[in-house]
Amino acid sequence: METVGVLAKKVIRSFPDKRAVVFGERRLTFQQLGDRAMAMAAYFSKIGMRKGDRFGVLMSNRLEHIELDLVAAFGGFIKVPLNYRLHPNEHKYMIDDADVRLIIGEKELIEPIGLKINTLFIDEAYDKAIADHIGESVTEKVEEDDLFAIMYTSGTTGNPKGVMLSHRNIIAGALSLSQSCEVNKHDVIGHVAPLTHGSNFLSHVSWLHGNTQIVYNKFAPEEFLDDIERDQVSTIFLVPTMVNLMVQHPQFNPEKLKSIKSINMAGSAIAASKLQEALDQLGTIFVQTYGQVEAPMCITIMMRDELSDRLQSCGRTGPFVELKIIDEHWAEMAPGEVGEIVCKGSLVMQGYWNNEKGTQETLVDGWLRTGDLGWMDDLGYLHIVDRIKEVIISGGVNIYPREIEEVLNKHEGIKETAVIGVPDDKWGESVVAYVVSNGVKEVVSEDAIKLCEDHLASFKKPKKIIIVDELPKSSYGKILKRELVNVYSKAVK
Repeated sequence: METVGVLAKKVIRSFPDKRAVVFGERRLTFQQLGDRAMAMAAYFSKIGMRKGDRFGVLMSNRLEHIELDLVAAFGGFIKVPLNYRLHPNEHKYMIDDADVRLIIGEKELIEPIGLKINTLFIDEAYDKAIADHIGESVTEKVEEDDLFAIMYTSGTTGNPKGVMLSHRNIIAGALSLSQSCEVNKHDVIGHVAPLTHGSNFLSHVSWLHGNTQIVYNKFAPEEFLDDIERDQVSTIFLVPTMVNLMVQHPQFNPEKLKSIKSINMAGSAIAASKLQEALDQLGTIFVQTYGQVEAPMCITIMMRDELSDRLQSCGRTGPFVELKIIDEHWAEMAPGEVGEIVCKGSLVMQGYWNNEKGTQETLVDGWLRTGDLGWMDDLGYLHIVDRIKEVIISGGVNIYPREIEEVLNKHEGIKETAVIGVPDDKWGESVVAYVVSNGVKEVVSEDAIKLCEDHLASFKKPKKIIIVDELPKSSYGKILKRELVNVYSKAVK
């Protein structure tokens, strides 16, 4: 396996005049993109940056994300992408933890952090740094096991952890996504999800084929559809929240997505009923992948021609991992038995930056403990049950919130749900469901509980249904159940 930089240089030589990236009115060919990235790598070297040094990237979606990927690739620097939706204190924690030497991004996002390190704003200073070094090059030897990025987890259960991803990891993810989304050199890749996370993994597919990439600054359902139609995007990454917002938008017009061949949907679970709604309107264009930052995107893959027949599964094992289901003693479970999902292979991270304890707990003899519960069927399809930490134990019996959420999402008036366990003097924990109405049909608590009674064992039905306007979510779109637990605890005191 090679490095990101080697792959990118091959594409630049093969397609120098092909359009590489588009952002609004800005357009760069592969040759221009490569020249700019090499110039910026030379600037890094001039200010004292060396191979293995970390640089932070803090900006909304824009062309420079892709440019700076190549800077890291050419110079052996380590990129630390920072989600612009986070609080400055969260940014500061990550910057300090990674010992970032240089931060690049938008002034209005960086200044509130109050940093005392080298800073390069995306303005005239950034353009001058490139212009002053055009024609220069760096010749650092970069190996496939060198780190390419430190990407921080969402921190839903504590401080975020810095996931160390090598060039090998990034390329294994790109090859997996290329296969799953059936990408070829003619495809146009779109980015509307943050390029600091899931969409960035898809961007590396371009270094395999020489794809044009279109970067969009924000997601607004109606504008997004017009953008896709205008730019003839054929492959894109979306989180389930975006899919729901798009399909449920009153002016949704599936005809505007005719150019789309594959939508890679990942990042969080989607209810089978909501996925069926999307399939009914758009057909077989969804590719569902399951992964984590620690094993990017493709632990399992559900190809688009299979998805409609297996809505409850997230697919078969991807090409660059081994996967098994284990019990608490690491004994492998038989098909149909629930246990923890573990995997190993070229896709799996090198460990957590500056966190040996976390690394040893999560990586055991090369096996990544995902923290997810699931089971495999006889044909090797993975079915995710829930996060281990979110399982509700009531009367000594395990109750899986996701199972209840799947039932509640069948209700015609429910947009989304979150089921949590709350303290119960008699049973230890009891089930409470938070639901958001879609405005189409009134949601009555008694009706929702009755729906659960009709589909689930009695002990699994919610003790209480709480209707809210919205669910708390992280900047990555994941529902923050711990916040719901805190809200409930304060309400009953």
